[in-house]
Amino acid sequence: MLSQTRSTPSCSTMRKYHKKKIRGTNCFQRFPMYFPVHCLTLLLTIVAIPTGGSLYWHAFVPPTSTTRSRAGFSVPSNTRRRTRSISPTIGANGKNDQRFDHCGSPVDSVTSTSSALLSSSLSTPTSSSLSAAQWHRQRRQQMLAQYGDHIRPLERSANSQSLGLCLLVLANFTLAAGAVLCGRIHSLPVTLLLSLFPGSILSLWQLQILHDDLHGCLLDKTKTTYKICGMNVAKQRLQSAILFWGSMPNIFGYYLYLQYGHLTHHQNVGDPQKANLRQVFESDQVDFEDGDVLFVSHRMRLLGSIGPRFVIRGKEIILSISRLGFGQWKQSKQQQEEDDDKVNTTPNSNSNKKLARAIWNMGMFAMSFWYERVLLTINDVVVALTGRNYFFPNKPPQFHKACARYCRAAVAMRAILWWLGGQSWHALLFLFGAETLWSIPPHPSSAMFVTNHGSTPNDDNHSNNNKDNALGASIIAASPPDACVPSSSTYAGKWYSTMTLGTNYHCEHHDFPTIPFQRLYKLRQIAPEYYANAGSKDKLWPIMVRAFADPDYYACMNDMESIRVNTAQ
Repeated sequence: MLSQTRSTPSCSTMRKYHKKKIRGTNCFQRFPMYFPVHCLTLLLTIVAIPTGGSLYWHAFVPPTSTTRSRAGFSVPSNTRRRTRSISPTIGANGKNDQRFDHCGSPVDSVTSTSSALLSSSLSTPTSSSLSAAQWHRQRRQQMLAQYGDHIRPLERSANSQSLGLCLLVLANFTLAAGAVLCGRIHSLPVTLLLSLFPGSILSLWQLQILHDDLHGCLLDKTKTTYKICGMNVAKQRLQSAILFWGSMPNIFGYYLYLQYGHLTHHQNVGDPQKANLRQVFESDQVDFEDGDVLFVSHRMRLLGSIGPRFVIRGKEIILSISRLGFGQWKQSKQQQEEDDDKVNTTPNSNSNKKLARAIWNMGMFAMSFWYERVLLTINDVVVALTGRNYFFPNKPPQFHKACARYCRAAVAMRAILWWLGGQSWHALLFLFGAETLWSIPPHPSSAMFVTNHGSTPNDDNHSNNNKDNALGASIIAASPPDACVPSSSTYAGKWYSTMTLGTNYHCEHHDFPTIPFQRLYKLRQIAPEYYANAGSKDKLWPIMVRAFADPDYYACMNDMESIRVNTAQ
């Protein structure tokens, strides 16, 4: 009788068998050693949003009411009467302590002017046209003249340190744990669901807190140094470290935009000479002229030349994914006639055609936005390896060195999370979805993201009686009825302010950039005539439909002569 011999299977055969066996089991049976990790990550995911939201809501978000004296603040009756005459308010020391904020705007300069000079400067603009940045500076001067005693303490001492740092650690740790969990589960539906909630909300929180850090209102404004581990660390150095490391984990990240494009956005928003794509890509300055142009080019109309441009074999090629995608948008008859002289004999679109056009444009926006983000993620690897960002060839070495340093750290962080997630691409997909989904309809946060800087005439919103308002409620009280309004806020209740962590108070932020996110709502209580009344609520879906069916020019750049500020209340 012949004895049967069994050959020992090779290592590759065993791996194939193991993979085949794994596919037939559930996620916890695949990796029993990681069961505690799964439990901890799920617990963090469940706890993160309610914990952070409740802290923000109960401590800072005011109740929705038309009463101005709620939420621990009351405007004195004599102050309310003073608002009608717009008389200047001198500081407590009676001196002109002029200083400048992070955006280059003079702070408190209006306090030393006389009543006559103030009234004349507010009633007659210094030039025939205003940019969006100048519009905010004029509003700021008016509000300081009327309510300086209430606004200056918020600028000088208010910070988000205790709340912001806790939420940043919570958000970043939960994003990292969510990436590992999605990689281990290896399920596409679960990955997409977790990236939508809570991933997208936590990513938006990360952006908002880092944004406060950039403007100098995250840490204590009265301190210049911090003692950490027995060493004195300069606050500016600590702010830079928070901005750098606090933007991880990510798939592309907010660091480069915040570091080189956001403060200049406050200075140049709506300026067609600086806020154009070609200028941004071909500039030899360290900072972008207006970093927001890189985002709004996907969804808004712009003036000026397009970039980036590359010369290949003597032929100039324009490589703008955002404008290529925007070129596929369907336009209304009125916009087609404005853009060119094409004859369009179709009648004005009804509500069904408007909705269909908006949905098509939303799809085109999502495709171009996602596609660009994929290429930018790949570009991070190229920058990390070569030490140069080839999309900005004229930038100085300082810019490329900073890009390379950040990309190397960010790519290393993604590699670690990919490895901890079982070498699964689902870990990176979770980060990708968390970072992009909050910008894209029908995500509720998209309503405030796509309408921060529109240019619809204010009389359209008056006639609509604040229904289906696509520019945010704040514009109705911010400018005369026939003015073009370059910035807006979106008011949709306490849940919305909690979900966006105050990012929806965008007009308030541009008026006073150094007020932290959890105090921005107070501006609406202090100066109610500059914003919508406290009981107004915007409808998010109509806002998104209007923004995508009839896209505006960016921040009134096509009609700067119509940008005006109310001269009296």
